[in-house]
Amino acid sequence: MATEQTRFILRQAAGSHPGRRRSNNEDSVYATGRLLAVADGIGGQPHGEVASATAVEVLASLDAELRALDLSAQDLSAVLAGAVQRVGARLAKVAEQNPATHGMGTTLTVLLFDGTHFAAAHVGDSRGYVLRAGELRRITRDHTLVQALVEDGRITEEDAVDHPRRSLLMKALQSTGCAEPDVWEFTPEPGDRYLLCSDGLTAGAPEPAIRDVLASGTPEETVANLITLANDGGGPDNITIVVADVVQAFD
Repeated sequence: MATEQTRFILRQAAGSHPGRRRSNNEDSVYATGRLLAVADGIGGQPHGEVASATAVEVLASLDAELRALDLSAQDLSAVLAGAVQRVGARLAKVAEQNPATHGMGTTLTVLLFDGTHFAAAHVGDSRGYVLRAGELRRITRDHTLVQALVEDGRITEEDAVDHPRRSLLMKALQSTGCAEPDVWEFTPEPGDRYLLCSDGLTAGAPEPAIRDVLASGTPEETVANLITLANDGGGPDNITIVVADVVQAFD
């Protein structure tokens, strides 16, 4: 179990693919040893790719700012909550400058790492998972109508997989106003493997198959293999993935 004295580093990789049924890719991704993020532009609305790219641009600027700071002295949750607010403000500004993008929106799932613990922020249905001791566990909650129906006991988890409205979002970041993200902190354990992904992965592959692929290979190999898995399952949407291993740091 990690302690306050135990410090870790991340070994991470990221990749994105349009899938087999889409001509364009509205996802964006960012991954460094400090900040991991997946953003999925909302389909059916104007310029989803602009929205997701804008979110990642804000996070890249944040990452650059954090390089000069001692992260262990920061309130990581507050830093991430502020970053999400900055995304919202930037989306609104872009839409003001370019009215064609009015109404654009994106999901966002992001992890910020200080060497001993993570903060997370999440809006929408891009997911976060941890593979620990061979068990795959979801660490995010989908902000969708279908997830609300499951939690109310109106449909089962099995029903949710093929529900015709499974992609209907209840919360997202939009140029017309941004929902409050889920924000929390947690401590990793050595050997943890974290997965962030857009719903193109989970739409194309069941969680047991994802777990099996996630359980082996380097982060780079696993990203490529998960993209192949989703495309072999039909590739119904854009597929964007971050895989990060938690490794104990030694001086």
